[in-house]
Amino acid sequence: MIKRQDIEKIEQSALASYAVKSGESRGRQHKEKEHPYRTRFQRDRDRVIHTSAFRRLEYKTQVFVYHEGDYYRTRLTHSLEVAQITRSICKSLQLNEDLAEAIALSHDLGHPPFGHTGQTVLNQLMRGNGGFEHNKQSLRIVKLLEKRYPEFDGLNLTWEVLEGISKHSRDEENPLITLDGYRFPSLEAQVADVADGIAYNAHDLDDGITSNLLDLGQIRKVALWRENEKQLDQKYSNLDLTLKKYQVVRRII
Repeated sequence: MIKRQDIEKIEQSALASYAVKSGESRGRQHKEKEHPYRTRFQRDRDRVIHTSAFRRLEYKTQVFVYHEGDYYRTRLTHSLEVAQITRSICKSLQLNEDLAEAIALSHDLGHPPFGHTGQTVLNQLMRGNGGFEHNKQSLRIVKLLEKRYPEFDGLNLTWEVLEGISKHSRDEENPLITLDGYRFPSLEAQVADVADGIAYNAHDLDDGITSNLLDLGQIRKVALWRENEKQLDQKYSNLDLTLKKYQVVRRII
């Protein structure tokens, strides 16, 4: 049976020098006994998955309203896709997959319904009370609003996960996390941020074509699409539109 200490030793030998190791974490705000089989970052990931806020992402859509169909992406499916892309990139770069996955799964917890338009309206309505910004709301959820433990509010996540969620956006008068002079996010946090962009750009194409909001004439104006479609046409001469869409989106990712 592999214990936590064994995993931490594997990290020391397998991960790059620039990766964040779970055994070197700056820890949690409230001290806890270490788990015998899971690292700190693995526990953080698991805590996020079991939150109420994570389940609620199922009903928050990115572009389409929820009742339009079960095909279109929600914040939940998007978060899972971001986590998958994040782990793949981290594996190639020898970064800490568990830390990056915890950040990826948490990154949209504070997003309201109706996408960025919802955030804009909420920010206007809350202007007299500090405004609204979804990264800060994600921090509030994991630090204050989730009630899972008798000893403290929130999930008591490690500093590294909180730092990744914050994207270095701070309210100086009421900081939800102290960055202590750390000017740049960890590489794991940066990978999760890049994976977020990869996921929503590629999958907005998928949803847009499926809903007929976008047609091939419009999309072919995008060089990245044209390049990948050309490669597909050279290899497969008679692909139907649905299969071509999946293959081009797959290649873009």
